[in-house]
Amino acid sequence: MRILILKRDKLGDMLLTTPMLRWLRQQLPDARIDVLANTYNAWVLDGNPDVDRVLTYQRATEGGRIHWKAVVAQLQQVFSLRREHYDWVIAANGEYSHRALKRARWVGGRNLVSYHEGAAPSWLSHPLTVPAGLHETQRLTHLLSALTVPLPESPLPLRFSLPEESRRFARAWLDERGLAPGGYITLGLGARRAKRQPTADQVKRWTRYFHEQWGLQTVFMWTPGKSDNPLYPGDDDIAQPVLDAGMPWLHPFRGPLKPALGLIWHGRTSLFPDSGLMHFAAASPGGVLGFFAEVEASPPPSQWAPVGPRARWLEAPKTLSDLDDGTVFAALTSLVEPHTDEIPPLCTSGA
Repeated sequence: MRILILKRDKLGDMLLTTPMLRWLRQQLPDARIDVLANTYNAWVLDGNPDVDRVLTYQRATEGGRIHWKAVVAQLQQVFSLRREHYDWVIAANGEYSHRALKRARWVGGRNLVSYHEGAAPSWLSHPLTVPAGLHETQRLTHLLSALTVPLPESPLPLRFSLPEESRRFARAWLDERGLAPGGYITLGLGARRAKRQPTADQVKRWTRYFHEQWGLQTVFMWTPGKSDNPLYPGDDDIAQPVLDAGMPWLHPFRGPLKPALGLIWHGRTSLFPDSGLMHFAAASPGGVLGFFAEVEASPPPSQWAPVGPRARWLEAPKTLSDLDDGTVFAALTSLVEPHTDEIPPLCTSGA
């Protein structure tokens, strides 16, 4: 059996697809499992044993510009993939995506699986209704029901191999600052919704507590740029007051994703608002405490909470500033001092 999984989303979304791939490999060990991804997110599957082949394509439009070489290359790839005669092509999105479905149709295949809203076109052989109340990883795995694959009783863990370049960077960066692996907590601001970010005052209070209570330094991460940037809002407005405080236990890092992952992997644990970095941190040895806020108007943790045995999350009623420090420190204790508490369930709430 030949199966093609189409995944065109962001890095965190690709990571959340790995439980689906793991389950598919376990249930159909002799199947050929290929993944079609873009050049931006494909590296997340490097070294993944559940995939036979990762095929990539470059985005044809970026920043409003059309890249004609990419258009031609995509057309050539489509003709090549159609000659593969896949038995199953799966548009791996947790909800309906007309773009993903359109690309899946180009590839062809005997059976096409996708979530769909309303009346499905005749050429979509297996339209599925988005199941309510499931986590994104479970929604993706639910797509396999079209193949009559039994579904797992509980969510599967994420699978990710830290790139060697990330490890090398982290070792050098930590050595330069006299930081030991496991001797710090990573605290990040990366979130497009300001209500899910800690304030500058919270960052200063929390990192002081980490230092005085646990003897841990802090690696402080944020997205460069101003918050009013319409395309890529940054966190400089929050980060600058923190940097101006001159706290000796705080080590700023403002860099690309792969180096950031190396630092996350070598820390004791991490704190991140709902974001791609939160999901990667959940897959790291130290785990993560994730933050959500005003879920009535934003994607809820029931669908997007971090996944894993060392993944926790807190939910604030309106903004993250509503959370008192004691709630944050209590949730973090089992990650910093795992020997003092049993590992709690997948999700915990501070609301």
